[in-house]
Amino acid sequence: MRKSVAVCETQPVTAEGLRGVLGASPDLEFLRASDSTLSALEIVHLFRPALLILDKAFGTQAVLDVLAELKTMDHPVAAVVWGVSITEAEALRFVQAGARGIIRKSADVETLLVCLRSVASGATWMERAMFHEQHLAQRDSRTGLTQRERQVMELVGQGLKNREVARELGIRPGTVKVHLKHIFEKTGVQGRYSLALAGLTAAAESSRSLAMSHAG
Repeated sequence: MRKSVAVCETQPVTAEGLRGVLGASPDLEFLRASDSTLSALEIVHLFRPALLILDKAFGTQAVLDVLAELKTMDHPVAAVVWGVSITEAEALRFVQAGARGIIRKSADVETLLVCLRSVASGATWMERAMFHEQHLAQRDSRTGLTQRERQVMELVGQGLKNREVARELGIRPGTVKVHLKHIFEKTGVQGRYSLALAGLTAAAESSRSLAMSHAG
């Protein structure tokens, strides 16, 4: 069954290009395109697509507003934010706000399709080139973490504060601080922001590897 994709894009020509790319895909189909975030939400409400490609050119706050609105809908829609330029900090904000995929418009067609298919399957996908090498190296050091430390790292990556992490895991906030101290020591990561980015790169690489194994 093909997954339907709605497109919210500032450039009509680009939207038409996506129509052609998706039209040639055996498992994805172009649903409708809109040139405003308001009409995009109307399309999501009326036609219930599986995915929404959202142009970052509408503005960071506008994108965040759409992601927040998607959370209130009874129909789950996986949002993929793409743009000419997306910084690490912006990528982190978008994912924490609910985006399932982040990709640059400079990506090739195959990479875009891998992103969409990964997100459609329930994974979180991030373009590797979006992150500095230091975060990719920090990802590799996660192998020495305990299961509990990995859980703490994942929740911090979602933007939760220590008290919220403690509530999720049923432990004390002080224990969360101890786990974070050990995580920082083992990974070489400095601060919650870098820790979240290291967690996102790990999720991205995991999704990429899974997609490649399915393709093979």
